[in-house]
Amino acid sequence: MRFSNFEKQNKNSDPFTIKSGKYERVEGVSYRRMWTEEAFMSGGRGREVIGRTFNLSKIPLILFALSFFMLIILARVAWLQIIKGDYYYSMAEGNRIRSQRIEARRGIIYDRNRRPLSRNTANFLLYFVPVDLPAKGDKLDKIIGEISRILGNQTKDDIKKKLGKIGRRSLEAYQPLFIADNIGYDKAMLLYLKSDKWPGVVMVDRPRRAYDLFCSGGGGKSCVFSLSHILGYTGKISPEELKKFGKEYSPIDYIGKMGIEYFWEPDLRGVNGKKKIEVDAFGKEKKIISEQKAEDGHNLVLSIDTALQKKLEEVMAAELKKLKLKKGAAIVMDPNNGEILALVSLPAYDNNVFARGITAKEYNNLISRSDNSLFNRAISGEYPSGSTIKPVIAAAALQEGVINENTAFLSVGGIRIGRWFFPDWKAGGHGETSVRKAIADSVNTFFYYIGGGYKDFKGLGVGRIVKYEKLFGLGAQTGIDLPGEASGFLPTKEWKKEVKGERWYIGDTYHLAIGQGDILVTPLQIAMFTSVFANGGKLYRPHLVKEILSSNDQLIRNIEIIPVRENFISDYNINIVREGMRRAVTRGSARSLNSLPVAAAGKTGTAQWSSKKKPHALFTGFAPYDNPKIVITVLIEQGGEGSFVAVPIAKEVMAWYFTR
Repeated sequence: MRFSNFEKQNKNSDPFTIKSGKYERVEGVSYRRMWTEEAFMSGGRGREVIGRTFNLSKIPLILFALSFFMLIILARVAWLQIIKGDYYYSMAEGNRIRSQRIEARRGIIYDRNRRPLSRNTANFLLYFVPVDLPAKGDKLDKIIGEISRILGNQTKDDIKKKLGKIGRRSLEAYQPLFIADNIGYDKAMLLYLKSDKWPGVVMVDRPRRAYDLFCSGGGGKSCVFSLSHILGYTGKISPEELKKFGKEYSPIDYIGKMGIEYFWEPDLRGVNGKKKIEVDAFGKEKKIISEQKAEDGHNLVLSIDTALQKKLEEVMAAELKKLKLKKGAAIVMDPNNGEILALVSLPAYDNNVFARGITAKEYNNLISRSDNSLFNRAISGEYPSGSTIKPVIAAAALQEGVINENTAFLSVGGIRIGRWFFPDWKAGGHGETSVRKAIADSVNTFFYYIGGGYKDFKGLGVGRIVKYEKLFGLGAQTGIDLPGEASGFLPTKEWKKEVKGERWYIGDTYHLAIGQGDILVTPLQIAMFTSVFANGGKLYRPHLVKEILSSNDQLIRNIEIIPVRENFISDYNINIVREGMRRAVTRGSARSLNSLPVAAAGKTGTAQWSSKKKPHALFTGFAPYDNPKIVITVLIEQGGEGSFVAVPIAKEVMAWYFTR
C-alpha cells in the first residue's frame, strides 16, 4: 500500500509517531489513515509536499466543452422532434396506418332539356406507392418487367424512369405514382390479380369522362362535334397543375382542361372524402379505422338547346362545303337574359379522344392541321366587325345629339379628303340618306359623316366612338363561362402613336365608323351588342350554365340574371336603330329574310382584312321583331358578301327554329 511505502521511506525520520485510531499526527499535522488522496504537508518551509495532480484552472474549459456538445444534442433532438416531427411521425405511421382518399363522383353536364352531355365511365388505372415497393433488386426488376409485358405500350425503362424521379425516403414516396390508365379489361383483370402479391402496386377503377355528341350514321360522321368547344374535356393532372392546386389533388387525379369542364371545375369535382386504413407489409388495406364520406360534385344544366346546336352546325357545315371553305362561327342566344342557346365553331374536334387519353401521334396530327380545329372561333376569334358595327355607331350619334332621326346626307358614291377617297359599296351612291336607310342599306357615306365629320359637319370623333363601343361591350371580355375568351381591340390615337409611331388621321376615324381598319371583335361580342337592340337597351353577360343541381338533381340555385349595363341609350334612340335593322330585312341588304314565318331584323357585314383574300361574311339579327326570342350571329371566314353567304345560314336556322 502507498501508506506502507511512505512509512518505509520515513522509518528513520524523527519525530514520527504512528498511533492507533482514526487520525494520526506527524509534527502537528493530522491525516486520515489509509486516505492517500489527502494532502500531506510538512509544517515548515523546505519540507516535502504531496499535492493534487489535476489542474483546477481547466474546469471552466471542460464545462464549456460539455455544454457545447449538450447544446448540439438538444438542438438535434429539437430538430427531429419539433421541426421534423410530423415528417418522421408520418413515415413511422405510414408503415402501419395510411390516410386514403375517397374520390367524389364528378357532376354530370346536361343540356337545357336535362339530356346528359357527359357521363362517368369505367377507367382502369395502375399506380405505384413507391415506399411499399421492394428495394431495388431482382424482385423489383421482375415486377416492372411483368407490368411492362402486360401493358405492352411501356418499356421497363419507361417505368423505371418514372420511378427514378421519386426518392424512397421522401414524402413523395407515400404519394401515388401514375403508371398507366385506360387499360383494357383483360389486361386490367390480369394486373389486378397479380398486384395482390406485388407490394406497392395498385390497380383501381377511377372513372373517366365520356361525352355524348349525339352521333348518328355510319362511323359517327354526323356527330355534333361543335359541342366539344362548349363542354371541353378532362385529362390527367399535369405536374404544373398539381403544384398550383396543392393538396386538393393527387398525382393520379383528372381535372378539367377546357370548356365547361375547366371553368366549372370546383363545382363539378365535388369534395373528396378520406379514410384511415391499416395496411400490411405489402401496403395493402387490412381494415378501415375511420371514414369520412365524399360529397359528389354538382350537376350543371346548360342553356344549350342540343337540337338547335345540331341544326346550326349542319347548316353551317353544308354552306362551308358548298363554298369549299372550312372556317366559321355562329351563336344563337336569348337576348332577354344572355343565355347561349347554341355556339358553333368550325372545324371542331372530338373531345372523347382527349378524355380517353390522346396519343402523341393523334395530338401532333391534330395541331398540325391548318384549320386549327381546337380553336374556338366563336369566343376567341378576333375579326374586323365590318358593317355589323353600324347600329352601334348610329345609336352613339343619336344619343350624343350629333344627328336626329331626320338628319340626312347625300350619298354620291363616297367622299374625298385631299388625295384620299373613301367609297360607298354602291357605285354612284345611295342618294339622300337618313339613319334608318343608312342602317338598312349599309351606306358608308352616312357613317363617314357621323363618325368623323365632313366639311362643316362635326362627327363623333374617335374618342366618343370608342366610348360607346365600350358601353356596348367591345374591347373587353364579355365574361362568358368558358376559358380562352378574347377581348377584341379598339384602336385609339394614343395606341397608334405608341405602337405604330404615327398620328391619327381622319381616315382612321372613317374606317372605325364602318367597322374596318384596326378594330377587332369576336362573334360573341357582336351577338352581345345585337341583344341590346333586341331587348330594348339592356346589356347582359352571355352565359352557358343556367342551373346548378345537387348530385341527385335537386335544384341548388339558378344563375342570377342581372344586366351588366342598361339605360345608356334612350328607348327612343334604341327604337330608331331597331327600325333601321327591320328595314334591312324588308327592303335592304338582308331582305331574303322577309320570307321567314316571323318578322326579323338584322344587319349584314362584309369585313375586309386582306388585300389578297376574300373578306369575311357576317350577319347578325334577331326575331321575332316585336318580341325577340333569339339573336343569331353568323361569321364565315373568307366567305365574301354577308348578304349572300351569312344571311342564308341565318334564314334556314331561324325558319327551322320557329316552325319545329
